[in-house]
Amino acid sequence: MRWELNRLALAITSMVAIAFLVPLIYATGKIAHDRALSDARQQAAAIVAALAVDADPGLLNNAVASTIAGSTGRLAVHLPGIDTVGTTHVGDTEIEQANQYRRSVTADVPGGLAYLQPSVLSDGRSAVIEVFVPDEEMRRGVWPAWLALVALAFVLVAGSVLFADRLGSRLVRATRELAGSSRRLGSGDLRVRVEPSGPRELQDAAHAFNSMAADLRRLLDAERELAADLSHRLRTPLTALRLDAETMPPGLIADRMRQACDMLDEELEAIIAGARLGVEARGNEQSDLIEVLADRLAFWSALAEDQQRPWEVIGGQTPVPVPLPRSELILAVDSLLGNVFAHTPEGVAFRVTVSPAGLLVDDAGPGIADPETAVQRGVSGAGSSGLGLDIVRRVAEAAGGHMEISRGPLGGARIGLLLGVPQSAPSAPPTEIGRRRRGRAAS
Repeated sequence: MRWELNRLALAITSMVAIAFLVPLIYATGKIAHDRALSDARQQAAAIVAALAVDADPGLLNNAVASTIAGSTGRLAVHLPGIDTVGTTHVGDTEIEQANQYRRSVTADVPGGLAYLQPSVLSDGRSAVIEVFVPDEEMRRGVWPAWLALVALAFVLVAGSVLFADRLGSRLVRATRELAGSSRRLGSGDLRVRVEPSGPRELQDAAHAFNSMAADLRRLLDAERELAADLSHRLRTPLTALRLDAETMPPGLIADRMRQACDMLDEELEAIIAGARLGVEARGNEQSDLIEVLADRLAFWSALAEDQQRPWEVIGGQTPVPVPLPRSELILAVDSLLGNVFAHTPEGVAFRVTVSPAGLLVDDAGPGIADPETAVQRGVSGAGSSGLGLDIVRRVAEAAGGHMEISRGPLGGARIGLLLGVPQSAPSAPPTEIGRRRRGRAAS
């Protein structure tokens, strides 16, 4: 924008400078021409006065020699019947024309211009005074004047462009600040504000931006509090469920019910804490994908054992930091693993592959016939809520990666949460996580 404003100022001032410069250049040349003719007219007037006193050739020679033009050989007096006094530059034709017209005329001659002034002597004879004006005299002072005009025009154009650049920099600086603040707000920084500057319109835009940011933060805070309130409402049925679990006879089922209630209570605490956490604080959180995966596999392994699902984990030698809150990463991992249990028959095997490139979950089920429809939020072809894969996609994009749906090596679906780094196929044997959590098929 700044360069565009400079070009606009350059174009406008250049046109204005040219519009004034061309007539001034012409006028300067015309003034020099008229000045030279005026000097010639004065020289001729002096000789006319001498002729009025005495037309004696001897006296005329002295009068011609006493003038500036005569002393340089540029003045002559043409008298009838006698030789020309002085140095002439014209022919008889021009002299006759001057006598015929009875007024001053000019004639183009080699090297300049001849000014011819007719005069009548006291005895009635006609005389013509000739003053030669060389080209140099008619152009004297023209070139310096032209150079001065061009220099002045250049200074005016440069000054206007510089002034426009200063104004443009102020405008561009305010625009860039507003655009940068908009990008920061879009990335989740709700604390960003714009210092109003620049033209009045940009100041109004800055005030509107600040008001929008404040309203957006207030609305998001209200949404978070609402999510926390809704999550808190689940504590009532959870408490009733816990009481029912406490009344169950001791045994494996009762222990699993109480463990599930404890895990559900922890999840509710995490949801409430995450919902009330500000966007700025959540943007600074980081979680370990390996730790979250190990924790969630501890939960899903019990269900896999009940359904007699063979499963294994590949990878996980080093931590995989992900710039996301732990609660969101848990939600994505649960969606990936829960998709296997929800959409494949019991006994179908699955495999979990984890690396710095992300998380892959393969199953030996029927696969996903229409991946594009499967990722549409709220759309499901299997009677579910249709939110699971969309949650995985959203979490992957929030981490700077993407979600992948394809046919896996087990023959079924492969769903991946890829983190945007090069994917390398793990060739190492299952890690300690995999050995601890490996399932067994029914014998």
